[in-house]
Amino acid sequence: MEKNLALVLLLSPFVGFLFNIFFGKKVSRTISGTIGTLTVVVSFLLSICFFAQLNQNGKPFEISLFDWIQVSNFKLDFGVLLDQLSLLWLLFVTGIGSLIHLYSISYMHDDENMHKFFAYLNLFVFFMITLVVGSNLLVMFIGWEGVGLCSYLLIGFWYKNQPYNDAAKKAFIMNRIGDLGFLIGIFILGSLFSTLNFTELKQTLTNLNFTTTTIPILLGIAALCLFIGACGKSAQLPLYTWLPDAMAGPTPVSALIHAATMVTAGIFMVTRMNFLFDLTPDVQNIIAIVGALTALVAASIGLLQNDIKKVLAYSTVSQLGLMFLALGLGAYTVAVFHVITHAFFKACLFLGSGSVIHGLHGEQDMRKMGGLRKAMPITFWTMMISTLAIAGIFPFAGFWSKDEILMVAFEHNKVLWIVASIASIMTAFYMFRLMYLTFFKDFRGTNEQKHHLHESPSLITIPLVILAILAAIGGAINLPGSMWLNHFMEPILSGKHEAHHLGTQEYMLMGIALAGALIGIIWANAKYIKQSFVPKEDSEIVGLNKTIYNKYYVDEFYTFLIVRPVNSLANFFRTTLEPALGKVVFSLGTAANGLGTQGKKLQNGNIGLYLFAFVIGVCAIISYLFITHTAQ
Repeated sequence: MEKNLALVLLLSPFVGFLFNIFFGKKVSRTISGTIGTLTVVVSFLLSICFFAQLNQNGKPFEISLFDWIQVSNFKLDFGVLLDQLSLLWLLFVTGIGSLIHLYSISYMHDDENMHKFFAYLNLFVFFMITLVVGSNLLVMFIGWEGVGLCSYLLIGFWYKNQPYNDAAKKAFIMNRIGDLGFLIGIFILGSLFSTLNFTELKQTLTNLNFTTTTIPILLGIAALCLFIGACGKSAQLPLYTWLPDAMAGPTPVSALIHAATMVTAGIFMVTRMNFLFDLTPDVQNIIAIVGALTALVAASIGLLQNDIKKVLAYSTVSQLGLMFLALGLGAYTVAVFHVITHAFFKACLFLGSGSVIHGLHGEQDMRKMGGLRKAMPITFWTMMISTLAIAGIFPFAGFWSKDEILMVAFEHNKVLWIVASIASIMTAFYMFRLMYLTFFKDFRGTNEQKHHLHESPSLITIPLVILAILAAIGGAINLPGSMWLNHFMEPILSGKHEAHHLGTQEYMLMGIALAGALIGIIWANAKYIKQSFVPKEDSEIVGLNKTIYNKYYVDEFYTFLIVRPVNSLANFFRTTLEPALGKVVFSLGTAANGLGTQGKKLQNGNIGLYLFAFVIGVCAIISYLFITHTAQ
């Protein structure tokens, strides 16, 4: 029974994909969207069932579907592991995924390829479920590659727009760089321990005695390679530039990628492999440093962006950096806590931005917005709640999870705590900058846009309301005192308990974090409300602001260092080397053809010529034998 239910949980979105691919165009758009949504809802309901059973008896579900690979002493099955970590992920992947599907029924209703959009969305959720429930690294890798493929299909969904195609290709290629590192890490672990099963790897590494010096070194290389894979998927330095560009696709795609699915895969993988990373403290230090730097760099870029979705995109990169900071400090539960709360408020913010864009008929530049709170009250209040959450304002969800990260950073490394705190202040500033420019003061768009301003349909606003409620109360899963999430995650983390006992220092740190968030809000209020400042046009931005606005020219640096040399090499092959080799090959062919033509003349059907050639041949053979015999 459990096996059958697990298969339904896994395959239900895939059934939705098949339906929409083969029959979606033959039915109405509403039916296509409804079927796509219901298949994800089925997975969500089954996730709740498995979660309730696990919460009741505490025993994970490890189900082998079939034997997959057996080479010498290496054996691997295609299995499903439903434990505390995977079920937590499933709840928000399928839950938020269901809301995004529901939202998309209205948002994409006028698109002629709506059935294809829902097919890709369903396939995305299917591969994310595969990634999460896989019982070994190779099954995880199938889901890992699958979400990369779906991101390419969805980011470039409006393929007639060339920048969208470029963003899709960029996401796909940069993820392949990280995936190569992930593969190398898998190969090392497989060759060392003859298994990739998570349970077996954990048991082996827990009981491992380091009798040689090579095993710790290889474990460190494997852990570093896995982290490189996580950097690609979860957009950490230096492989982060694809994620801000990924917002080019339809807004539901941005919400799905940034909040619930793809970018959380790296956090999930590192948490799943915590028993490996605990044995490699040097790699953990690298993870913490990279995470802190990513949080700071991305937050600083978000300060000056004017595209509403691009601000949220850099916000995602920054928040992911904070999660990796927690992972690098060994606070896995804290990172998972922030993943969950971030999923709530970031999904709400992206879907809210889509509601704004929908109301303004495609406008994304905040300089051409303003004064929308009266026309779009539900969108405004839901986004305001989520903004308070991401800024870390008490008592919203983001306050509790971000505060935990800052506490852990303060205990382990004061420098990283300072970096993370600065990034958090910047977050409060640019998020309220977004709110003030979008919803306050006077409307700065066209008269036609102003005339058509209206609140979005209920299929768009209902998911916003649900997500806003979760963003407000989601921190309750790990409040000080109960620490439910910490206790729930103990079996995954070998019994480690990461609870903070609130004392003078903890209250002081909470106060500092809250004060920092308020400073960011007051700073934004002074500039964009009291001074009524509107960002300048691109050509008018100068100095350091221009550098930050242009994202520190990292994309231009990558273009100069990698893209242009590769293109130049490809152009050299195409224009010089390939034609030269073609001439050589063509010349050989011409010579062979010429020899064949001459040889063909000998085959003219003249029996006298054949007899003459026969006599000449026999004479040559006799002469050769006579000469060689005489020489002896």
